[in-house]
Amino acid sequence: MTLRNSSALAALVLTLMGVNTAQAATATSETFGKLSDGTEVKAVVLKNAKGVSAKVITYGATLQSLWAPDRQGKAAEITIGYDDLKGYVETPQYLGVTVGRFANRIAKGKFTLDGKTYTLATNNNGNHLHGGLKGFDKVNWTLAAVKSGGKTGEASATFTYTSPDGEEGYPGTMKIEVTYSLTENNDLTIRYKATTDKPTIVNLTNHALFNLAGVGSGRSALEASLQLESDGYLPTNETAIPYGNIAPVKGTPFDFTKPAVINERVRDARDPQILIGLGIDHNYVLRGGVTKTPKQAVTLIDAKSGRGLKILTTEPGIQMYTGNFLDGKVPGRNGQVTRMGDAVAFEAQHFPDSPNQPQFPTTRLNPGETYTQTTVHHLFVAK
Repeated sequence: MTLRNSSALAALVLTLMGVNTAQAATATSETFGKLSDGTEVKAVVLKNAKGVSAKVITYGATLQSLWAPDRQGKAAEITIGYDDLKGYVETPQYLGVTVGRFANRIAKGKFTLDGKTYTLATNNNGNHLHGGLKGFDKVNWTLAAVKSGGKTGEASATFTYTSPDGEEGYPGTMKIEVTYSLTENNDLTIRYKATTDKPTIVNLTNHALFNLAGVGSGRSALEASLQLESDGYLPTNETAIPYGNIAPVKGTPFDFTKPAVINERVRDARDPQILIGLGIDHNYVLRGGVTKTPKQAVTLIDAKSGRGLKILTTEPGIQMYTGNFLDGKVPGRNGQVTRMGDAVAFEAQHFPDSPNQPQFPTTRLNPGETYTQTTVHHLFVAK
């Protein structure tokens, strides 16, 4: 049986079981492109009956596309990305990719584990960023499973990758599994698992950038209203490494404890942290810390279209990035350039530079343990 006809077979089995497949999300596989060595990059389209559709690809285990309906039922692309494989291979913007082994930054590309200091690539202002020169975003993952429907009505695609001992300077052979799933309740969930054969560190996330107004609408993503379940954030130095303290958001442009339009905050040049990041590029400390089940973290609403996004996660932090370094030099979808403010990211993760800051939640993973992370993106239409 091929992956291409697996969804049809699954639908037949479900029908025989008495499951209403008309109300079950579907998954179909296709070819997205080929790498320079001829290796096929596969895509899986997850789709439900409510107009939500997500495309994920093996290269970078990437969320390549996400469509959602507005108040009138008209669907639009709500993530920035590239139309073809070339953009993902040749550009460093991390659009929609799985980030690892360590999301965000590690100061000076060094950390110490059990008395041994490890040196990583310094690919961002003298620091290590998003797994290094060849992070998980530059890997063509294995498409391990494609599932349609089921009693829960959930469709999914699972990607796997084995990162060898020493890759990008990290210790231990790490086996990683990333599963994207879509339900009829409009929940796009990303589940991560990882194991190792040596003590190591791990911090995985997805780097999707959203514009609920619709990509190509001509409207800024920063026109949306945002509420964060966070009372504090991590101030950073000029190279985006946290100082180590948690600063209260109250009375600052970082305060989204109540709904506020993003644009009204990120243009406040009176705050030196806004100037450092050219906007917001900071980690928020979520209420509840690390949790076994996903907790509410983000509520984002575009008032004009009615599109809304809630993000729930098991992670202790979420990196908000207002697209400050999207400089218009890279063509995105439909040949349009992607500029500052065209999209905003909410990267659920452990804190930046955690291996060097013991007061932060640990990112250590030992043999015999399983790292897990779950982040839910719930799409809805606001009244």
